[in-house]
Amino acid sequence: MSRLPWGKLGLFAGGVLFGTAGIRILSSQDAKKCYTNATAAVLRAKDSVMETVTTVRENCDDILCDAKEINAARVASDAEAVIDDAAEAVIEDAAEAADKTGPTEE
Repeated sequence: MSRLPWGKLGLFAGGVLFGTAGIRILSSQDAKKCYTNATAAVLRAKDSVMETVTTVRENCDDILCDAKEINAARVASDAEAVIDDAAEAVIEDAAEAADKTGPTEE
């Protein structure tokens, strides 16, 4: 005498019934409206994110340009300081040379 596993057969039948009902629910008009609204919301969110990304990129470009201008001004200032230091050294050397040779007569 063989015993049928009624518990397992019941689970299988319940799964088939749930799967069939699930497919009908997922393919209904109400479900399609829900999918459409969810997709529209995702597209709106994407547009919002892209606007934010564009704004951030523009701000980054402005920051980069300003930083380059600051560095260029700093390089020019440092170059002027080197020139001023070199001019002072030449003047000091000339003054020392003049002191060593004595006063010049005109």
